[in-house]
Amino acid sequence: MTVQGTCDPRFSQVAEEFDRNLALRGEVGASVCVVLDGEVVVDLWGGEAAPGVPWLHDTIGHVWSCTKGATALCAHMLSARGELDLDAPVTRYWPEYGTHGKGPTLVRHLLSHQAGLPALREPLPDGAFYDWKLMADRLAGEQPFWEPGTRHGYHALTFGYLVGEVVRRVSGRSLGTFFREEVAEPLGLDFWLGLPEEHEGRVAPTIPADPPTDPPTFYVKAFTDPGSIPALLLANQGGYMTTPGESDSREAHAAEFGAVGAVTNARGLAGMYRPLSLGGGGLVTEEQVAVMGLTASAGTDAVLAVPTRFSTGFMKAADNRYLPPADSEGALLSATAFGHAGMGGSLGFCDPAARLAFGYTMNKQGIGLGVNPRGQALTDATYLSLGYRQAHGGIWYAPRD
Repeated sequence: MTVQGTCDPRFSQVAEEFDRNLALRGEVGASVCVVLDGEVVVDLWGGEAAPGVPWLHDTIGHVWSCTKGATALCAHMLSARGELDLDAPVTRYWPEYGTHGKGPTLVRHLLSHQAGLPALREPLPDGAFYDWKLMADRLAGEQPFWEPGTRHGYHALTFGYLVGEVVRRVSGRSLGTFFREEVAEPLGLDFWLGLPEEHEGRVAPTIPADPPTDPPTFYVKAFTDPGSIPALLLANQGGYMTTPGESDSREAHAAEFGAVGAVTNARGLAGMYRPLSLGGGGLVTEEQVAVMGLTASAGTDAVLAVPTRFSTGFMKAADNRYLPPADSEGALLSATAFGHAGMGGSLGFCDPAARLAFGYTMNKQGIGLGVNPRGQALTDATYLSLGYRQAHGGIWYAPRD
């Protein structure tokens, strides 16, 4: 398939792996962008956005949980300004949240997937995810599945309402408005938490993953234990993930859905992380970037049932290669990197030590929730182009380390 764009010769390995993704790894349409020292060194796109429709320079798509990086950035911007204390109880900003023993929950627990609210027990009405007040009220009144702060479990769909409601309470603006006015517009990003209708024609529809012969443990649990957290998470979301095509509907794209709803491309993801790769770039302070990259929760995930690592709002490197194949997806980055993957394989991250920002988006999903071989091959090629080496634990190390 035709590949277009630009690539600095130093990063030719990235271009080669992008070609291999399209030719050999089942890629349909995709984009990849690498920014080093603030300069774009890779900006490639190719394949098809839809049958017979080429992926163009300005094609955008649903990036699923890469959205969480944008939502977390909004919270950290408020923290850097002294308006939000990550160590304060959530009830300081959201008084209604303190029911059912949630009073001691700290803001950082929301960001690090330690809040104990990865799902809701009582059935949600159709379209619930498009009703911000409904979701915030239901979460405020929900009993946690574990004592907040004592363990971590991926808040795949609730993260955006939990963190986003704090952003809304502190800033006085909706999450999508705050992100647009404070991040996307100042940086000139084609990155949307609430896509305007005039951009709908540029969206590459999501192509669901092929049915797995060996599904991840998370899905096995969801389909065999109706009372489990995975089952509640997947089944009780107002039709967003259970109604075919709903997540790519106009209503879904327009919603300010801070967990999995963003629409952008690789250039948008890399562009969002670019300032952070340079020490904050006017969005946050250098001290805040250090906080953003510090691991806050790690170990076996109470929801996904595999090892995960999170900072306050971002994924950290996690090596799951030696688990059974169905659960082997992780994120092989350097120890100083942080960002977020999206369901099916999209990825955005920065590595401040390398002054690196990276984005990858695609329309054909893989079966897992982490970085699959297509995105990992591009990440690996990026680090190899910088002279990094991969040692124990799958972590990438700079030549000087």
